[in-house]
Formats: sequence, C-alpha cells, structure tokens
Amino acid sequence: MTFMRKALPRRTFLRSAGTAIALPLLDAMIPSMTAMAKTAASPDRLRRLGFVYMPMGCDISRWTPPDGKRLELLSPTLRSLEPVKQHVTAISNMELQNAYPGTHATSNAAFLSAAKAKRTESTDYFLGTTVDQIAAQQIGQGTQLPSLEMSMDLLSVIGQCDNGYACVYQNNLSWSSPTTPLPAEAHPRLVFETLFGEGGTAEERKADLEKRASLLDSLTSEIKRLQTKLGPQDRQTISQYLDSIREVERRIQKAEEDTLENPLPDLERPVGVPASYADHARLMFDLQLLALQGDITRVITFQLV
Repeated sequence: MTFMRKALPRRTFLRSAGTAIALPLLDAMIPSMTAMAKTAASPDRLRRLGFVYMPMGCDISRWTPPDGKRLELLSPTLRSLEPVKQHVTAISNMELQNAYPGTHATSNAAFLSAAKAKRTESTDYFLGTTVDQIAAQQIGQGTQLPSLEMSMDLLSVIGQCDNGYACVYQNNLSWSSPTTPLPAEAHPRLVFETLFGEGGTAEERKADLEKRASLLDSLTSEIKRLQTKLGPQDRQTISQYLDSIREVERRIQKAEEDTLENPLPDLERPVGVPASYADHARLMFDLQLLALQGDITRVITFQLV
C-alpha cells in the first residue's frame, strides 16, 4: 500500500493584514511514515532556554531545599513547582565572583555574562556577551525571534544608576556583544504585538481601543481553511492554542480599559500595564508560554523588578 501525505511546514503562519500567528507543533507537520523522534521537532531535539532574574535577592532559608541532595521536600519558595518536581534541579553552593562588590549594577550585569562590568557612568560601557545570546546563535536562528527580552518595569538605559555604574548594567540582562545591551520590554501589549502583529503608536492604540476586536477575528477564514487540512487531534490543539491567545489578549485589553478609566499616578507607566504586580507578572509569563508554544522564540530572559 502506498501512503502519501504532504506535511504542513513547521513554519506555517496564520496571516492577515498586520498579523502573523505561528502555530504550535501539529501532527500534520510530521512527514508521513516518519517517527516523531526522527524529526527536527522532536522534544528530544528541540531545545528551549529561559532565565528569570530576581534582582532584589531572596530569603535563602526559604529558597534552598531542606535536603541538599534530593528534592523530596521542596522549600516554601519552590513549593509551587511540586507538580513538575521530577523535572527540577536546584543548584546551590555557587559563587559569581565578578558580581562583587555586589551592587545592583554589578550583580545584574554578571548574572548571564559572568563578566566584570567596566566602571563607568558614560556610554563607554563594556561587559560581555551573555549566555542567552550565545544560545540564541545556536538554537534561535530558525525562529521568528532569535530571543525575547522582557521585564516587569520600565527600565532606564541611560545615565548613572548605582555607585558610579551606568544604568545600562543594572537594567539589561541580555547583551549580544560586550558593547550591545538588548533592552527589555515591560508592556504586555507591546510584547503581544511583537509576537503576533498589529502595532501603531500609543495614541493610535488608545483611539482604537473601543472598536478593536480580537486580532483572531481577522483570521477567521484562514483558520477555517487550515482546519480542513487537519485531523481531529490537530483541530483540538489549534483550538486550545487560539483560545489561549484570545484569553491573553482579553486580559491585556481589560488592563488597558482599566488604566484609561482609572489613571495611575505614575505618568511613565504605559496604558495597559495591570495595576497589580501579580497580575502583570502572570500576564508576562503567559506571553512567554505562547511564544514557546508557537515556536516564535526559544530563548527568553525575564527580569522581575
């Protein structure tokens, strides 16, 4: 018997004006008669890397697992990882000497570079290429975004911030070269648009807020066309993925509406950033999940401030 099927390209997008949505891995993307393990999309071959940095430190006694050898019992801080404990490795007893004297600037700068920041308040800063960017050169070249840089606050990248060190050290985790920091984005709407399209100025987004439908509404015909090519399991996968996108977008729009109706006193805080730190953090983590599910990027850095 001859069995032939043309596989759907892994880099398939749903497209409309100003919008391009990458799809999660589907059965239809696997060539017929080919085992998943032998494809480039195999979980054993696909590598993703993410770094979450807490610049204010933590209570080590509540962070370090009670048993120094096994994760039989998680510490209070790590307890939320209980459902995936078998996939967790906690590494301790490490020292990053180039982070000394331990200021915010030198600690942040050394976190992913392991390099000693040149002490300067001017633009002649010098650090090192960070590990996320080294990884992006290897595993990020086949994706829409080689890497994604995110943060929880609007971070200044000019001027002096800490004991004679330029702000660029304190507020940029990622450096593509010793002299090229990569600014992080804290605004959920702008991250969403980076991943899925749309755009425009802040004023244009404000004016469009009340009449804007979901960006998925402009893709209705594309979605229907795609579903005719998919099996039941793939249709369910697509439905769940698009529902997740729609829910994240709904939460962003709700935050924008709340901000417009109840302006925050912080005038530098952009429209659409949730007033609650916890809500903001959850939204940023959910955006990271969508980026990984759609294989839009495989390398992410996130600075919690």
